[in-house]
Amino acid sequence: MSDPKSWNLKKTALLTIDLQNDFIHPEGAYGRAGQGAPSIAALPDRVAPLVKALRSQGGHYISAQFTLVPGPDGEPLIAPHLKELRPFLGKGDFEPGSFGHTVVDTLHPADFVIEKVAYSAFYQTRLEYIMRAMGIEHLIVGGIVTNGGVASTLRDAHLRNIETVMLTDGCAAFRQDVHDATILSLGTVTHQMTCADTLDWLEGGA
Repeated sequence: MSDPKSWNLKKTALLTIDLQNDFIHPEGAYGRAGQGAPSIAALPDRVAPLVKALRSQGGHYISAQFTLVPGPDGEPLIAPHLKELRPFLGKGDFEPGSFGHTVVDTLHPADFVIEKVAYSAFYQTRLEYIMRAMGIEHLIVGGIVTNGGVASTLRDAHLRNIETVMLTDGCAAFRQDVHDATILSLGTVTHQMTCADTLDWLEGGA
């Protein structure tokens, strides 16, 4: 893997996974159900300076947002395993165009929004099309959860020979031990940097 500091930042995008109101805002689907974690709530403020710094170097910000497609009766099309895991999800939750589906205010607006229906931001989405159209070759990745959408996206990028930087404190899980184990397991497929070190790199314009 090449040293990220050799990357052309104009051909680099910061990609966040699922940093949207239904996951993070107190009035979102998870907030109303009492589901959350301080480590997750802290992410937008930690990542926002990186978005600003990368944009100042000509790079881009892409927000991948979990999506529940409404069915004919308005009930969301939910995979059986997710319905069992999160029985509180219902009509209007994670629906495209809704408040809950939207990226949190701290990061709004993104340059591009990816609607995703599974863990990976690559699975049946327009991410690769946007990357080709914009000449994006590298991704800096953060978001939630570390062992879910973040890990799946990083592994899919690796399979596509897309080099990535994983923001080790720019992603989070509901359990710290799971977060830590996932970072360890991904060491062979992605570069890993803290948000502070990444900000230093981006502001340096390397």
